[in-house]
Amino acid sequence: MNKSKRPFTKSKRSFRRRLPPIQSGDRIEYRNMSLISRFISEQGKILSRRVNRVTLKQQRLITIAIKQARILSLLPFLNNQKQFER
Repeated sequence: MNKSKRPFTKSKRSFRRRLPPIQSGDRIEYRNMSLISRFISEQGKILSRRVNRVTLKQQRLITIAIKQARILSLLPFLNNQKQFER
């Protein structure tokens, strides 16, 4: 019954906190291409919230902005380079 427990030791490894990808002054809009393009993969897919490290509200706004930019032909729906090489 009496199990020997190791005392809790704090990890010695220090880590630097990542800066948030979206600053407070940034507007999440379809026109802000420099911001939106950070959240798209090389294939043209919208990256997940875990990968982006953004809040749920920010992710929703990013998704809407990307979709609007695609409809207005500011962003491609697909980014397949293999199709165009032939």
